[in-house]
Amino acid sequence: MKSISSIIIVLVSGILCEAFGQSQGWESLLDNNMTQWENYLSYRHKEGYNGKIPKNAEGKEIAPIGYNKDEFGVFSVINEPEGPVLRVSGEIYGCVFTRKAYENYHLTLQVKWGQKKYEPRIDKLKDSGILYHSIGEAGAEYWRTWMLSQEFQIMEGHMGDFWCQSTSAIDIRSYPAEGVMNRVANAKQPFRTFRSGQEYFCLRSENYESPDNEWTRLDLICFDGKSLHIVNGHVVMVLKDSRYILPDGKAVPMKSGKIQLQSEAAEVFYRDVRIKALTELPEEYARLFD
Repeated sequence: MKSISSIIIVLVSGILCEAFGQSQGWESLLDNNMTQWENYLSYRHKEGYNGKIPKNAEGKEIAPIGYNKDEFGVFSVINEPEGPVLRVSGEIYGCVFTRKAYENYHLTLQVKWGQKKYEPRIDKLKDSGILYHSIGEAGAEYWRTWMLSQEFQIMEGHMGDFWCQSTSAIDIRSYPAEGVMNRVANAKQPFRTFRSGQEYFCLRSENYESPDNEWTRLDLICFDGKSLHIVNGHVVMVLKDSRYILPDGKAVPMKSGKIQLQSEAAEVFYRDVRIKALTELPEEYARLFD
């Protein structure tokens, strides 16, 4: 007969295996040395930024910091008993991005806010994001920081919003915009198109962020150009036909790519970052596209 202590060890081991992605096809993406990630840093953006390359006092363009040159500690790993935690200081705009590209997957992670904010968000909500189907070089969009991609917004009170990045486009089940009101996601509404230069932002259906800055679980499910933004188990956005637009107006499918986690002027922490491959959409989610 097993001792009580042996049983406890087995139970705890099972919990840890699930937590670190060692069961049910899950792969952990976060370790103490960030071996599955690279990073990119652009600029310390200021209030009033206009989308152009920043210039110095002499009017000369400033070069971005670049790839894998994080001498500032923007990205660091904290060793906690429950596992490694990624700290993103937010001090400089940038991202960590996976070395590998992924297609047809379920990504899950937990996120919570730190205390620090920087220009140009000192008087704004804390902000970050998951950028998926990321392709090409960093610096392709307005802030000259991130790759062409689709954004799962991470913001105080706005977990699960959507932004087009660079020339991306996608269709989202959502209410139409009216006047100054943005479109709002709703799983029972028709699909409506979002693309840069037109309607490029959509609000999540509801706010399911954890209270009191407790850890919030986010799930991103991507399959064959479809995607779902899920916050604490609630689907807050249904998206399909992921693509990007060429200069001649031609649409190109965008169904795979690297995953970026943003540094965007606010301190944020990530843990339990895992991914697993999908061969089909689970039925509970597939019906949302009917």
